[in-house]
Amino acid sequence: MSRKPVERADLPQLLAEVFRKHGYEGASLAFISEATGLGKGSLYNFFPGGKEEMAAAVLADVDTWFEGDVFLPLREEADAGKAISTMLDAVDAYFRSGRRICLVGAFALDDARSRFAVRIHGYFVRWIEALAAALTRAGRKDAAALAEEAVGLIQGAIVLSRALDDAGAFDRIIGTLRRRLVAPQQVRGRSAQG
Repeated sequence: MSRKPVERADLPQLLAEVFRKHGYEGASLAFISEATGLGKGSLYNFFPGGKEEMAAAVLADVDTWFEGDVFLPLREEADAGKAISTMLDAVDAYFRSGRRICLVGAFALDDARSRFAVRIHGYFVRWIEALAAALTRAGRKDAAALAEEAVGLIQGAIVLSRALDDAGAFDRIIGTLRRRLVAPQQVRGRSAQG
């Protein structure tokens, strides 16, 4: 049985799991080869810049997903409550109810931060600004501070869920954010439908 040919576009998600599991420094070529099924030569063919280029590709892939599924709806959805609910649903699914670490957050805490500081900073700034824009449309006067707090709570919920080995912690914090950020009538309407 022959293997399906691998294309570069297929690799960031596989690489992301290696970086999530081992961190940037711990993600050896042996681990990367095992996860991708590619030898060292093939990996360098796809990523001549080595592990740093691989990590950059992973961060770009994460950024593309968040831009389309989180940031854009927060910025452009006319119904701010719907935009915020969409964000909360998306991050719940993406982080698998807190069982999947935030790779950008992990890199921010790792020695990799200096290599990817601009990308890491941009990711969090754009998330906070997009959420603040939606909160402003919802009439919240404290939009900027509340957006920063919400993103911090989401990141903290991921850490807490993993530390306690309790996805319920993440779910409870997302529930609290939903009640605080989304208009009360929209939360009631959602629970009545779901």
